[in-house]
Amino acid sequence: MAKQIEQLDRVIIRFAGDSGDGMQLTGDRFTQDTASFGNDLSTLPNFPAEIRAPAGTLPGVSSFQLHFADHDIVTPGDAPDVLVAMNPAALKANIGDLPKGATVIVNTDEFTKRSLAKVGYGTDPLGDGSLDGFKVSAAPLTSMTVEALTGIDISKKDAQRAKNMFALGLLSWMYNRPTEGTTEFLKSKFAAKPSILAANLAAFRAGWNFGETTEDFAVSYEIKPARLPAGTYRNITGNLATAYGLIAGSERSGLPLFLGSYPITPASDILHELSRHKRFGVRTFQAEDEIAGVGAALGAAFGGALGVTTTSGPGMVLKQETIGLAVMTELPLVVVDVQRAGPSTGMPTKTEQTDLLLALHGRNGESPLPVVASASPADCFDTALEAVRLAVTYRTPVVMLSDGYLANGSEPWRLPSVDALPVIEPGFAAVPNGSDGSFLPYERDARTLARPWAVPGTAGLEHRIGGIEKHARTGDISYTPANHDLMVRTRQAKIDAIARDIAPLEVSDPTGDADVLVLGWGGTYGSITAAVRRVRRAGGRVAQAHLRHLNPFPPDLGETLSRYDRVVVPEINLGQLALLLRGRFLVDVIGYNKVRGLPFKAEELADVLQEVIDGGE
Repeated sequence: MAKQIEQLDRVIIRFAGDSGDGMQLTGDRFTQDTASFGNDLSTLPNFPAEIRAPAGTLPGVSSFQLHFADHDIVTPGDAPDVLVAMNPAALKANIGDLPKGATVIVNTDEFTKRSLAKVGYGTDPLGDGSLDGFKVSAAPLTSMTVEALTGIDISKKDAQRAKNMFALGLLSWMYNRPTEGTTEFLKSKFAAKPSILAANLAAFRAGWNFGETTEDFAVSYEIKPARLPAGTYRNITGNLATAYGLIAGSERSGLPLFLGSYPITPASDILHELSRHKRFGVRTFQAEDEIAGVGAALGAAFGGALGVTTTSGPGMVLKQETIGLAVMTELPLVVVDVQRAGPSTGMPTKTEQTDLLLALHGRNGESPLPVVASASPADCFDTALEAVRLAVTYRTPVVMLSDGYLANGSEPWRLPSVDALPVIEPGFAAVPNGSDGSFLPYERDARTLARPWAVPGTAGLEHRIGGIEKHARTGDISYTPANHDLMVRTRQAKIDAIARDIAPLEVSDPTGDADVLVLGWGGTYGSITAAVRRVRRAGGRVAQAHLRHLNPFPPDLGETLSRYDRVVVPEINLGQLALLLRGRFLVDVIGYNKVRGLPFKAEELADVLQEVIDGGE
């Protein structure tokens, strides 16, 4: 008898298990198949920093959450509708996030006395009534996987490791996901290992067949494709989008891209991806440390290339002296900071927004530079391209802020038309610019205040740049007080002038009479947007705006803030943007701050916004 298919408009699934259970791969494959089906989606990978965290322990739990729908969504979701728990640790670490009535799929093979005791379970939660409020499906996933692989020439350990594919097959059946993508992925990944390929394919099919035949699941579910704007889409992570945005900047400026980088979580994927694109003139240098990476990138900029360096907070600290040198030499340099929880090593795989003040003021002396921030995984492409435009046009280092949530999370990305991307003109100096036939390396463009970019070896353009203060035109070393004051103010004026190239701030205020504005930056965009939608559906009036440009601010930001009685600024820090807004615009903003290493939940933000709205009525 065919099973019933129930239509849903959205669902949130979380896969959880040991870091060695393949939960990230399982979630990624489910995501890719969901993307190919045409749903809108948003993901939240969450994993330990250790390469192999202690098995069976709470700190060792790795999870992957996917929210997909038949309509536009902007977050990975607050609470899972379905939890796949591969062991007791995964269950205990995640059960508190589930609403009552959620589905819990449990691998009973791992619920041994030893495993239960390791995470503090005094009794088996599968039999003590503690899960009565949930729809529990308990099955020996590991044993069924091993049984399904009988006859395939692999060890028992390798057979057990395929249980994630069994789980993937089961969930693919439950939600009518296409299977061709995973089948082709496995064939490609294990092409050189026929027995491992056969085992994974068999486990995947066995999971699908189990869903089809077991009485535990009387219903499967279908979520129709989303109605998105016409175009060609692909699923993309923030780090991948950043890499593509940098390549696009290289192509649109005609500059060869040079990346000098040292591997660091969660930024390393940008280095990995760019290393694959030599055909686009990309050169990657995996340096021995963070200082060498940024130094090489700045040297490449001096030589006429698009210099880029990527890092996270700890590496950002080490790069600051060289970034200050880039400010002094006025060379284009793109610095990508994928923020993570700190201080020091902190929590390397967890997200935060705590590097804003570091990006703005982390160098000695008056050393201003532009700072831009991405709002979503797909937006990392546009933000990286904007960082390249600013760096090349204004001859300045630019800091692009991403974060761990954006870097590892994914969403559909509509491929842009290449012809619609901005053309970036390097405008290399070609002839001497002095009235006496000399070259003046600090003579400035009247509009941008950018100095000439002269490639070494160009006849007649011999010049000197470096870290010691320079004469305002000749570039000779100068200790003159008046000259230093002029150069400090000129470098600041150059950054301030960028505001003329920033579009007016987009404010969403449908009713036009909101008293409360919620202002965000960076990766809080999805949570804030979802919260604002909730408040509006409940009848609340609230306006929303989100900042990409954090230095300089959009030219109309002050006027925008003045239109609202109250301004709420949610940040995954202790109030860094709020501090800047108070100091710059004398606005007593209301900060909402948490630093838990996780994105905000839309529900909690909606409650905060409603309290602010109600407090003013």
